[in-house]
Amino acid sequence: MDRNVRTTDDVLALMDGLFAPEADRWTAGGASWWDAFYADRSREVPFFADKPDENLDAHLRQGRIAPGRVLELGCGPGRNAVHLASLGFEVDAVDLSPAALAWARERAEEAGAGSLRFHHGDAFALTAEGAALAGPYDLIYDSGCFHHLPPHRRISYLALLERCLAPGGHFALTCFA
Repeated sequence: MDRNVRTTDDVLALMDGLFAPEADRWTAGGASWWDAFYADRSREVPFFADKPDENLDAHLRQGRIAPGRVLELGCGPGRNAVHLASLGFEVDAVDLSPAALAWARERAEEAGAGSLRFHHGDAFALTAEGAALAGPYDLIYDSGCFHHLPPHRRISYLALLERCLAPGGHFALTCFA
């Protein structure tokens, strides 16, 4: 391991190495774990349901969030991304898992979702300065990504929000404790 630490990213990468490889749920190395998780679509998992998060749906119905450009972090099987696109939002949805994205694309096709693009990869890399998904976004929505990050990666998450969220934009987070 290269222990020449010159940047914050070097420190974060060094800290990443403290975790067992099988515990990785936040980098490209964790994609195979997620693929296995999404392999059985019949499992009783709340976010496998073909409906959006209740909190997101309530805010949309109450008119608190107007259509605009959306970044969904960790979109999984696409239920929120498809719902937002069906309401006229322009959605970029990101996930590490090719299996989850395949399911999301099927749902989008079945729903005839509007402006919706799925992106495979690490949300931090895909939204880096100068990257295709760098923003700005009127809404950044996360339903299940944040709580899989180790505590030292929360600084990267905050930087992503600061970089990608439009002034006056909305950030919504649904996560486990």
